[in-house]
Amino acid sequence: MRQFGLICIVFLTLLGSCTDKVTKPEKLIEYVNPFIGTDGPGNTYPGATVPFGMVQLSPDIGIPGWDRIAGYYYQDSIISGFSHMHLPGTGAGDLYDILVMPTNSKFSKRIKENSFKPFSSFSHNKETASPGYYSVDLLDYEIKAELTATKRTGVHRYTFPKDDASQINIDLGYALNWDKPMDTYINVIDDTTIEGYRKSKGWAKDQRVYFVIKLSKPFESYQVFKNNSLTTSPVTAVNTRIVLNYKTEEAEQIVLKTGVSSASIEGAHKSLTIEALDFNFDEIRFKAEEIWENELQKIQISTADTTKKHIFYTMLYQSMLAPTLLSDYNSNYKGANDSIAKAVDFDRYDTFSLWDTYRAAHPLYTILHPERTSDMIQSLLAHYKETGLLPVWSMQGNETNMMIGYHAVPVIVDAYFKGIKNFDSELAFKACVASATDNSRQIDEYMELGYVPVGEHHENWSVSKTLEYAYDDWCIAQFAKALGKTEAYNTFLKRSENWKNVYDAQSTFMRPKLKNGEFVKEFIPKEYSPYFCESNAWQYFWSVQHNVEGLTKIIGGNDLFEKKLDTMFSLNPLPEDKLPIFSTGMIGQYAHGNEPSHHVAYLYNYIEKPWKTQELVREILETQYKNEPNGHCGNEDCGQMSSWYVFSALGFYPVNPAQGVYAFGSPNVDAASLNLENGNIFTVEAKNNSSENIYIQSIELNGKIIEQNYITHKEIMNGGKLIFTMGNLPIKNSKNTMALSSKVYN
Repeated sequence: MRQFGLICIVFLTLLGSCTDKVTKPEKLIEYVNPFIGTDGPGNTYPGATVPFGMVQLSPDIGIPGWDRIAGYYYQDSIISGFSHMHLPGTGAGDLYDILVMPTNSKFSKRIKENSFKPFSSFSHNKETASPGYYSVDLLDYEIKAELTATKRTGVHRYTFPKDDASQINIDLGYALNWDKPMDTYINVIDDTTIEGYRKSKGWAKDQRVYFVIKLSKPFESYQVFKNNSLTTSPVTAVNTRIVLNYKTEEAEQIVLKTGVSSASIEGAHKSLTIEALDFNFDEIRFKAEEIWENELQKIQISTADTTKKHIFYTMLYQSMLAPTLLSDYNSNYKGANDSIAKAVDFDRYDTFSLWDTYRAAHPLYTILHPERTSDMIQSLLAHYKETGLLPVWSMQGNETNMMIGYHAVPVIVDAYFKGIKNFDSELAFKACVASATDNSRQIDEYMELGYVPVGEHHENWSVSKTLEYAYDDWCIAQFAKALGKTEAYNTFLKRSENWKNVYDAQSTFMRPKLKNGEFVKEFIPKEYSPYFCESNAWQYFWSVQHNVEGLTKIIGGNDLFEKKLDTMFSLNPLPEDKLPIFSTGMIGQYAHGNEPSHHVAYLYNYIEKPWKTQELVREILETQYKNEPNGHCGNEDCGQMSSWYVFSALGFYPVNPAQGVYAFGSPNVDAASLNLENGNIFTVEAKNNSSENIYIQSIELNGKIIEQNYITHKEIMNGGKLIFTMGNLPIKNSKNTMALSSKVYN
């Protein structure tokens, strides 16, 4: 009997173990590697944030330079503190607001390279990053630093050794790269509370961060500095900082939490009160992880390749690091006209890297985050109401005017046609027209001549501007047509053909044109010149996403179009060619490291050669993304580089981002389920998928074989099942080679 009882216990134990294995849900955050892009050209940060959050609490090396444009560079060996705001992979050196650094008596060395700020060495062996969490051991001080975040607060936990001279340094004068403090303020309220602001300029001309800091342990004393001279609280100056003094016991922990607002100290107080009322670091971290897990669960993929899974979920994670919240819990924010504005019934977002993100990131948001997309559209329109124009590249309630085009237009038009709600379509149309008829950024010459002429400015970018403006004009034309505005439709449809005005039949390239109508005489297509925005003539030739048929016709038909595409991907740079910093991820003249190339591999779909698209897309997926710090072939650019991967791994991509149509490529996951906000589930399955079986043999949608090589947004959002059957040989004569057309609409 005793033996039988023992057998039962063993059986139940094994059963319980097996049940745990079966029922325990997979945590997708475990596949995210925030270090991807922190080495090489990615320019990402590894710190703690939540999806689209206002706070990006991350370590700063403290030394300027292109490699450290996001504050951190994987190859470095020191950390100078943890600041609360960072840009995700933009190549722009701004933010780094409110630097915090714990220290003690164990180390006092200072170096010129980081402006003589406190620092410590660190090792990647004692460093961890995951969604919503970052930790590192500051080796010289024997202090463990941990970071987590809510939407509008950054939370630090420092584990100190025993020391009678432990300190926490809070530095508002700290600046890096383009950032420069203009006015800072510190006020000690009591021995656990500090408030203030940091106003700065850099890439964005008028940045304002109001903050309230609360500490879990009262400080015994403090020193406050004004321009490096000891003073008293409160203090206002360009350069202020405060040092908080503690006596700590072995393994004693102090939690510091910082609430922020772009509008007021009151708003910063409210951030803390609502989002981080207590000092329970672990609970706040758990909530951040839970938020990330819920967002990542919107796409559940299946693949036997763990590395692919790490890359996919890291890319999905990085697609949600921008745009970022700008409004506080009072709905107030720093407006683009430098006033304090109010967001009524929506959250105001900023950090709109539109030249990059209109291509794939915003189309991805319309699938995965339609409710948040509505707030983003209202944010773009708020910028218009504040300035009279839609944003070009806006950040922290400022227009930076970086890059080209008026690419808020395709984002708005795409959202309108996809049924994104809660914004005024008439106001949106008015805003689109205003941005397209403004006299700045050579739009006046574009309207007069039908192209942007060569100019004296070193970033004239005349050919690129012409092509980008023409695409945006096509978007406005479609918007006008839908709203019954016939005259505007005809006007902007005609303008959308302005790309033809820079096409040179002799060279078969888009060629820079003088104001007198003549093409420039010296012209080498693969050279990088001021006429093309971060690209050359090869890379920008294809930027006619709205009229691929017209582009094919003007070059002489499908055969010549195919030949030019083939050459694009095979004309490798020579050793003596001078490649600029943004020409990375090269396959021939194709540069995956920069956005103008991102749709080009999919263009074979338009000339009934989809197997060539399948070859190239799979090559890009497998060679240009890695699960390592140097895992991005170019700037991540606020979600665009990562969104390209997410779309392409699923097997489709928005060549024309405002068309509501996705061209098929070559899925590199075996299956995926998209859990949509409307309650529907859209699944993708790639049968017989492998590294050799890269070619689509047949496509089935909801049980029916389909002949086109695209899927519409509506078909995805309705839910259903898309099945790719894959093989190792291209199918060149199947009905599935039916060409995608620019005239297909969602």
